[in-house]
Amino acid sequence: MSPSTLSEQLAGDDTIIAPGVFDAFSAAGAEQAGFQAAYLSGASIAYCRFGRPDIGLVSMREVADTIADIRERVDLPLFVDADTGFGNALNVQRTVKLFERNGANCIQLEDQTLPKRCGHLTGKALVSAAEAAGKIKAALDARQSAETLIMARTDAIAVEGFDAALERAERYLEAGADILFIEAPNDEAEMKALTLRFRDRVPLLANMVEGGFTPMFDAEKLTALGYRIVIFPGGLVRARAHMEREYFASLKKHGWNQPFRNRMLDLKSLNETLGTADILAVGAQYDAAAHDD
Repeated sequence: MSPSTLSEQLAGDDTIIAPGVFDAFSAAGAEQAGFQAAYLSGASIAYCRFGRPDIGLVSMREVADTIADIRERVDLPLFVDADTGFGNALNVQRTVKLFERNGANCIQLEDQTLPKRCGHLTGKALVSAAEAAGKIKAALDARQSAETLIMARTDAIAVEGFDAALERAERYLEAGADILFIEAPNDEAEMKALTLRFRDRVPLLANMVEGGFTPMFDAEKLTALGYRIVIFPGGLVRARAHMEREYFASLKKHGWNQPFRNRMLDLKSLNETLGTADILAVGAQYDAAAHDD
């Protein structure tokens, strides 16, 4: 059975917990673990595909190709980080059409200038609230289905202050955003203030970044505050980076993998994860040797 849509999930009572993914393999892992949605993180694409920080180096086409790769492998509803929309309102419309066609279920747009940078880095700059609201309207006009949700993110807390961020969020809600993402509140008091203002009017997203500006809470606490969506966009990358350091150090030291063996899948387990037997069985149906001419 296919997972329920994001609209259906948001209409229910449960908080959506969306782990960050960056390719088809990680998305398949999230689906196999039982998550009902995943978050395609532009930062994680930069980290894992290019080995670079989240400073606007990833292109629209690279994200679009990643969406297509994931969608070929899993049916999991997908939040997609579209950064600034990769340009002005016309660029936003092209981005939305392409991402939706490739399989995005929610497209996130932020109000930074180009090139953008991670919301938990300093030195960000913003476009005007009017320009950002216009880009949200352009995105809504470009989508082919109302089931494709448009999420508006503001990074204004770090640039213009908390009150300005709330006013920007109001502008983006008025423009028609389906979900609000007010990035990087600095403490629980700010989180409470923003959820109190918006939680009964629009779904709110909380971004949990280990070592970021926002305090870390579990999904139960965030639900109590008023958030409907919780993402952990870079958690898997940080776990992978930690594991990779230890794996490479072990291999360099010992000259083989046996000392690390209990922390690895063997080939049989990996093939089970990949569904190798099932896909080979499908291919066998079309094998010329299996048919009588």
